[in-house]
Amino acid sequence: MGSKTREYIVMLPFLAQGHLIPFLALARQIHQRTGYTITIANTPLNIKYLRSTILSHDLHSNSSSDSNFIHLAELPFCSTQHGLPPNTENTENLSLKDIATLCHASMTLEAPFHSLVRDITDKEGKPPLCIISDVFFGWAVNVANSIGCASITFTTCGAYGTSAYISFWLNLPHRFSESDEFALPGFPDRYQFRTSQLHPFVRAADGTDTWSTYMQPLISYSLQSHGWLCNTVEEFEPLGLEILRKYIKLPVWTIGPLLPSAASKKCSDSNIFTQRTGKKHGISPEKGIEWLNLHHPGTVLYISFGSQNTISASQMMEFALGLEASGKPFIWVLRPPLGFDIKGEFREEWLPEGFEKRMNESKQGLLVQNWAPQLEILSHESIGAFLSHCGWNSVLESLSQGVPIIGWPMAAEQIYNSKMLVEEMGVCVELTWGVQREIERKEVKRVIDLVMNKNEGQGKEMKKKADEIGKRVRAATKDQEEGSSVKALDEFLRTILAKTTLGFHNHKK
Repeated sequence: MGSKTREYIVMLPFLAQGHLIPFLALARQIHQRTGYTITIANTPLNIKYLRSTILSHDLHSNSSSDSNFIHLAELPFCSTQHGLPPNTENTENLSLKDIATLCHASMTLEAPFHSLVRDITDKEGKPPLCIISDVFFGWAVNVANSIGCASITFTTCGAYGTSAYISFWLNLPHRFSESDEFALPGFPDRYQFRTSQLHPFVRAADGTDTWSTYMQPLISYSLQSHGWLCNTVEEFEPLGLEILRKYIKLPVWTIGPLLPSAASKKCSDSNIFTQRTGKKHGISPEKGIEWLNLHHPGTVLYISFGSQNTISASQMMEFALGLEASGKPFIWVLRPPLGFDIKGEFREEWLPEGFEKRMNESKQGLLVQNWAPQLEILSHESIGAFLSHCGWNSVLESLSQGVPIIGWPMAAEQIYNSKMLVEEMGVCVELTWGVQREIERKEVKRVIDLVMNKNEGQGKEMKKKADEIGKRVRAATKDQEEGSSVKALDEFLRTILAKTTLGFHNHKK
C-alpha cells in the first residue's frame, strides 16, 4: 500500500510498558505499509524509554532506522504536583494506590497534547491523517474533533478481554447479583463471571470510587471515536470479536499480534537474547542460552508474572516447594513478594531454605531477578509451558510460539483472558488467581505435571491446540499480502484516507 501524499499520524499510548511497546510496533507496521511518518507523544521519561528501545532496535536491525520515521514528542508532566513520588510517569513498579493517582493525573495531559497536535498541524499545513489514542486516553477524541481529523481508539488487549473490561466498568453488574456469579451485558447468558475472582478494588467499585470515576468517562469517550484497532487476530478470537463489534457498534480492525521482533519459530540460537527493549537483563545472554540448551525440547516451564505484578510471601514459598517437587526444569523471573519494594533486591529468605542452591546444583531451575527477554525465551525449543499472569502481551507471545499456559491472573482484564483461554481455546489451566488466595504445593505439582505432560491426556491436547493457534497467529502477519492482520491494517488505512478526503466535519462515522 503506497503513499501518494505526505501523510502523518499522531499516536498517544497510555503510561505503561504493556501499552508503549504495542504502539511502537504498530507505528513500525504502518510505516512499512505506507511510508507515513509517525509522531508518538508521551511524558518525558516514557519518551526516554521509547528512545532507548528504538536505539536498541536500530543497533540490531538490518531494516531502516526507526528514528528516521518515528518522531518522539514530550508532553510536560510533573509527578510530584499530583502527589506522586518524583519521576513517576509509568505504572511499572507502582503500588495500586499510586497507579490510581497516576491514572487520574494523566488526564491533565489533554491540554499539552492538544497544543502539540495544533503545532504539528500548523507546521505540516494540514491535520494528521488520524490520532490513534489508547482506550485510557479517551479524551483524545475531543482533540481530534477540534483539529478536524479522525480519532481512532487502540486497545492493546484482546477482543474478549476488552469487551469484558469495558462492559464491566460501564455497568458494574456485580452490584446487582445476589450470588457470586454475574452476567456481563453484551455477553451470551451462558457466560457467567465470578465476583470472588475480581481484584478487591474492582469488587469495591460502585460508580463513585476512584477507579469508576476514571474508567467510565474515558471508556465512554473512546466509544465516540471513528473506529477501534485491536491487538488480536481475526481467526484467533471469533467470539470476542463478535461481542466487541456488537457492543461498541464501531468498526474494529484486528491488526495483531503486535510483538517485538523475535524468532518466528522455535530455535536454540544465542541471538534470541539480543536486547530489544532498553532494559537491563537479569541474566547474561550466554548464561541463558547455555542453560536452555541443557534441556530437551518442550521440557522447561517458564514463569513470570509480568512487569507490574508479584505474589504474596506465603504463595511464593508454597509455590517454590511445589515447583521443586514437580521435578520439571524451569526459568523463574523473581521479584520481591507483596509488601516489599518490587524493584528492590531479592532475598533468599523469601524462598525455602537452600532452594536456590539446590536448583543451581541440580540444573533444575534458573532464577532470574527482575526481568528476562520473555518472547526470546518462549521462542526457544526447550520451553514447554508458560506460567503467566495472563496479561495480553504475554498471552500473544506464548501462543505465537505454540506454548500452552498455566494461568495465575492478577488484575486488569487478566481474569477475563484466563477464562477465554480455558473455556474457549483449551490452551490454559488456571492454577489460582490474585494474591490473597492460599495455594498448596500438591496442587502446584499436579497442575505443572498435567500441563507439561505432552504425551497423553489434557497436556497433549493443550499442546496440539496451542500449536494450531500459533500457526494462525504467525500467519496473520507473516504473509505481507494475504495475512489477515496485514489486510485489516490496509483496510483501516484505506478507510481513514477516504474519510479524510471527504472531510471529518461532515463525515463522522
